[in-house]
Amino acid sequence: MNLDKSTTSVNLLKEEKNQPEIFYKVDIVVIGAGQAGLSAAYHLQKQGLKSGKGFVVLDDEFESGGAWQHRWDSLTLSTVNGINDLPGMHFSDVMQTEDLELQANIAVPKYYEYYEKKFNLPIIRPIRVIEVTERKNRFLIRTNGIQFSARGVINATGTWKTPHCPRYSGWEKFKGRQLHTGEYKNAEEFIGKHVIVVGGGISAVQLLGEISTVTETTWVTRRQPDFRDYEFTPELGREAVAMVDKRVREGLPPNSVVSVTGLPITPAIKEMLDKGILERKPMFDEIIETGVRWADGTTLKADVIFWNTGFRHSLDHLKSLKLTNEKGGIEMTGKLATQVAKDPRIHLTGYGPSASTIGANRAGRAAVKELMEVLKL
Repeated sequence: MNLDKSTTSVNLLKEEKNQPEIFYKVDIVVIGAGQAGLSAAYHLQKQGLKSGKGFVVLDDEFESGGAWQHRWDSLTLSTVNGINDLPGMHFSDVMQTEDLELQANIAVPKYYEYYEKKFNLPIIRPIRVIEVTERKNRFLIRTNGIQFSARGVINATGTWKTPHCPRYSGWEKFKGRQLHTGEYKNAEEFIGKHVIVVGGGISAVQLLGEISTVTETTWVTRRQPDFRDYEFTPELGREAVAMVDKRVREGLPPNSVVSVTGLPITPAIKEMLDKGILERKPMFDEIIETGVRWADGTTLKADVIFWNTGFRHSLDHLKSLKLTNEKGGIEMTGKLATQVAKDPRIHLTGYGPSASTIGANRAGRAAVKELMEVLKL
């Protein structure tokens, strides 16, 4: 990989010595090598940008697979919501899709690894982007390894690395175990323990159903679950995406998917409703040593509090660019709302309407086209 060294733009104190920082010049840096990042890399290469000098992909994982490699063990090809083909290569070209019991956290990373090798994508890993700043019309990408200077940035970091756990009063007092969706592996680790499952999204419902087959569970949500007896069609999917698209173009934070679509009553959910597994309790007010307590003084003993309370977009490394507005969102523009209105040299793929596998694919293509037009590449 050929990288041009540049020491002319920045001179900062480093290790208490007046030494220049060395930045490697590229046209575009892609941050993240999940579905959106790989899609962007494919289209950058297809448009003629050379690996190394034209663009690089920075990934903070040790291996291929993005967030898929961290999914729970019971998520198989038969239960996953969908695995969308990356551009230029079908999933079935690499994996035998008729084996529906293959673990998604094994099958998808293998697919991604094969994809990266086939197209010889310039992915550097493991490397963590710490901060992106701007100086003299270029972006300085500071990492825990090689430093980069770029004309444009495609951020494809997703959400998996920033789980959201609301810190209720008494959090630190609880003597049992607390974990988030991102830490879950399988239900067997909870056998013989009373598990409080917190959250009203589809992951909470799926994992509640799984855990309830091996131990006692209690389901807790902030709002009454929005069960909807309908088939989730492509038309409804497009409608949901359009609503999120509208929000981010107005500079509002993106809503969760379930807030738009509700919880469709699938055969599995119907069975759980019939068995009483989905008898929900309102959100507790306080965590105590042995469990939780509601405002009326009612308490419930528990061994585990399992937070299925979603994720936040992993954008902390972009804070210095001050993209977030007073509404708490980032105003987006462009064909698929991937382009930051405040600075069209920055694209966020996997943010807002592109936060899905199929959305990430399309977003990668649109972001590359629009960014190359802005940079006149």
